[in-house]
Amino acid sequence: MHNYRVTEIREGSLFSAPLYLDKQFILATPDMQFSKELATALLDWNFKEVYSDGEPRVEEVVVSDKDKLKQALEFYEAFQKYVANLFTPGMIKNDLTFTALAEKIQAACAIIQLDYHTFFRVPLVYKPEVELSYQITHTITSTIIALSIGVSLKLPDDQLIELGVAALLHEIGMTKLPSKVNLYKRDLTLEDRKAILTHPILSYNMLTALNFPAPVCTAVLQHHERENGSGYPQKLHGTQISLYAKIIGVSCSYEAITANRPHKKAKDLHSGLLYFLKNEEKQYDDTITKALVNVLSFYPIGLYVLLANGRKGQVVEVNPKNPRFPIVQLTGIPRIGKVYIQTAPEQGLSIVRPLTKEEFEKNT
Repeated sequence: MHNYRVTEIREGSLFSAPLYLDKQFILATPDMQFSKELATALLDWNFKEVYSDGEPRVEEVVVSDKDKLKQALEFYEAFQKYVANLFTPGMIKNDLTFTALAEKIQAACAIIQLDYHTFFRVPLVYKPEVELSYQITHTITSTIIALSIGVSLKLPDDQLIELGVAALLHEIGMTKLPSKVNLYKRDLTLEDRKAILTHPILSYNMLTALNFPAPVCTAVLQHHERENGSGYPQKLHGTQISLYAKIIGVSCSYEAITANRPHKKAKDLHSGLLYFLKNEEKQYDDTITKALVNVLSFYPIGLYVLLANGRKGQVVEVNPKNPRFPIVQLTGIPRIGKVYIQTAPEQGLSIVRPLTKEEFEKNT
């Protein structure tokens, strides 16, 4: 590992490998610029040298990590308002078109194809002005995951757009149900559950009436079908289920089991992935579940974790070379502020287990 004097690093430099403080704590990941503010803070803390296996370079034009996150944040904020309007009861109109929705999905694809991990970092820094309903957050997250899986599977652009539109509308039939069922504000009764089972058919009927492409309508109808024939509404299995439906089925199921709902406690992100990896009842297509793990990584961004040295942290970036050792932001180091480490087996920096939000916040 090379050492670099802080005073000799040019402002705006980008290191080709993580930049470390005292050979353990990460100061900057690749494509994060070495700023004047960082240099000043380091010297104030009496750190005169930093370390890296990479070399610094200065580029006049670069799509930095900060730029990508800003782009994703701006899109996410506009997208959530669009989806909120889309799912407001009484707002669905006959002029809802595939073309209009395809434009939104195309914009999302542009960001996801650049780096889909950036989208998964958005919830770490973005807080909506008003609390969103579960249905809206479920739709947004499911759509982003589905598109990321599609990119991972190298689907062509036209198929990605069809997949994204289907994911965006897979719950649209819920707007036709009574508000007491639609808004998920209480525990569901047996009658409520029976009503919910009709939403794929309601969605399908709405979209076919509006002349949406057949692959989109079919995916919306089949997204609750399962490989072993245990799904609904047609009890299809295996190759009878469309590829889009299989992707949306995995995406929305993962989101559903890792999100808090009034009638069901959420699994943590890592446990949610393990559920799909085990796939004990063979409900899901193995190719799609492997793509899900590839997209989210073994320890997903946003997961709270306990390290072997006793410190708590939150996963903020994946490690494509070794998914078991992501980059974690530590807590409880007030003098330095935000500190990031590359988890590793050495020096007690491996992850012991995931933490719930309550465990993470306790004594933090």
